[in-house]
Amino acid sequence: MRNYSLFDRALIGLNRGLDAVHGAPQKTERASPAAGLADADLGEVQRRHVAGLMRVNHAGEIAAQALYHGQGITARDEDVKQRLEQSAAEEGDHLAWCQERVEELGEKTSLLGPFWYWGSFAIGATAGLAGDKWSLGFIKETEDQVIEHLQGHLEQLPLEDQKSRAVLEQMIIDEAHHGDKAVEAGGVPLPQPIKLMMRAVSKVMTTLSYKI
Repeated sequence: MRNYSLFDRALIGLNRGLDAVHGAPQKTERASPAAGLADADLGEVQRRHVAGLMRVNHAGEIAAQALYHGQGITARDEDVKQRLEQSAAEEGDHLAWCQERVEELGEKTSLLGPFWYWGSFAIGATAGLAGDKWSLGFIKETEDQVIEHLQGHLEQLPLEDQKSRAVLEQMIIDEAHHGDKAVEAGGVPLPQPIKLMMRAVSKVMTTLSYKI
């Protein structure tokens, strides 16, 4: 296995960032959980609301890709880097699934995608510089907050929209697994002020990406 330098990893991160923002993220071969499910006959207000929710989730997955990529560049332990790589690929699945669903609903993903990616990439790289245990703790807290956010979206979905529901339910399973892996690898709980700051940043992102 090649031992990449920090500069090499930065270039790889730049390429992955361009892929994530422009619709060709690194991912696994998993099919969308919504594949094969019948689409719901949604009213116009419902359709636009669901599309807004899925656009938010797509923006969140762009940010998740960026966090993992940034942390991967600055991670110290090789095993941690490999864990980050695998989780990033699974987040790439989520990104593709959400984009597909937004487009099925006749809408477009957030125009602020580049901002979400590079802002989150910087946060992830900074978390990695703090040390692997804090970087992994950051992943755990991020995933916990994402799960809470996804559960809230599930409650807002029309009952008949099984396609969006299937995507979000699988995302919740994956996010919980990512958080558990981070703790198993040595992640530690973050200080409360950091958790509150993360919630504030998330609120800004979800509010803007719902509409833009």
